[in-house]
Amino acid sequence: DVRFYFPAAPLSLETMGYGDSRAWWMIDMEGIAQLQRGDEKALRAFRELEPQGMPKVRSLLHAVVNEVANNTKLPVGKIVVGGFSQGAMLATDVALRLEEAPAGLAVLSGTLITEGVWKTKAAKRAGLPVFQSHGRSDAILPFMAAEWLRDMFTAAKMQVDFVAFDGGHTISGETVSRLATFIDRTLST
Repeated sequence: DVRFYFPAAPLSLETMGYGDSRAWWMIDMEGIAQLQRGDEKALRAFRELEPQGMPKVRSLLHAVVNEVANNTKLPVGKIVVGGFSQGAMLATDVALRLEEAPAGLAVLSGTLITEGVWKTKAAKRAGLPVFQSHGRSDAILPFMAAEWLRDMFTAAKMQVDFVAFDGGHTISGETVSRLATFIDRTLST
């Protein structure tokens, strides 16, 4: 009764030494280093950043959501949109911009970016079920930035299920179990 679609990000990170990992936009390694050092100015600037290439990948993911809706004959309101890391940020961006709200949003190790735009759009998504998880010792995207995103969702009156876990930039076993429950609950209403 449930289908999963996992679109591959367009950029390979193999040349950066990350094996078969992929990215939606080029990673700003200096920016990540500033975040890892806890540079408060960098953290604040990161919240407003729209990554270079975001408009292009936004349209790609939006097209995937539309294709899934067309192929399955389901309205967008019966689709949960989600992702991990950059994919989580992209899924958030698309979920907030879709004409019709999705059934839910899953944000795995994502963070707050384009804060001004997202706050405005989130205000129109009150009640949207959101599953969010983040490792307390994430060395790539600091835990506090995930809390900022959670707080933005909460301020917009979204229904947030926030799972903090002991670990880094990953998806924990607890996250997988709780995400399954979230998807089941969200799609059965």
